Amino acid sequence: MVFYFTSNVVQPPVTLFMGLDKYENEDLIRWGWPEDVWFHVNKVSSAHVYLRLEPGQTLDDIPSAVLEDACQLVKANSINGNKMNNIDIVYTMWDNLKKTPAMEVGQVAFHRDKEVRMFRVEKRSNEIVNRLNKTKREETVDFRAEREKRDALERADKKRLAREQRELEKEDLKRRQEEAELKSYNSLMKPENMTSNYDAGNDSDEFM
Repeated sequence: MVFYFTSNVVQPPVTLFMGLDKYENEDLIRWGWPEDVWFHVNKVSSAHVYLRLEPGQTLDDIPSAVLEDACQLVKANSINGNKMNNIDIVYTMWDNLKKTPAMEVGQVAFHRDKEVRMFRVEKRSNEIVNRLNKTKREETVDFRAEREKRDALERADKKRLAREQRELEKEDLKRRQEEAELKSYNSLMKPENMTSNYDAGNDSDEFM
């Protein structure tokens, strides 16, 4: 079961989501998307909240209001963190999450610490949390199937782009060849390069 929340502080609205428990968090960690941003209370147990960006977007593209929504949602879903003020929420791209067999269920580390960012939450905003909870919905999701579908679409798109690129290259080669042929023809047609069958100074009809 996945819980979805709609953040309408931007247009179009964006979706935040999190797993039901630490076991679903494992599935989200395993089958996350490259476009997913992961949020968690720093050094305190909490829900794993995700924000899915558009392809090509980065952490720098997250609007501050959406960032606030995500971090308040993480804080509200931390038993201990929800009672604390001035806590840090860590967030990073999904592909920076590191999982090893020795780790406990739901536990993660990072491949690159420098790509982990922090957002300070001074205190809980009931206004934000209540607004998000009003949009809450539950769905059963096949994480693996969703990821495989996403990857299949990406591969198809890459093939299409590669095919279009090849066509452009063929058209460009044809154009350059036609231009070269035209240039060669124009060069031959210059007066200084043209010859005549007229034999200057010899108009005899006799042939040897």
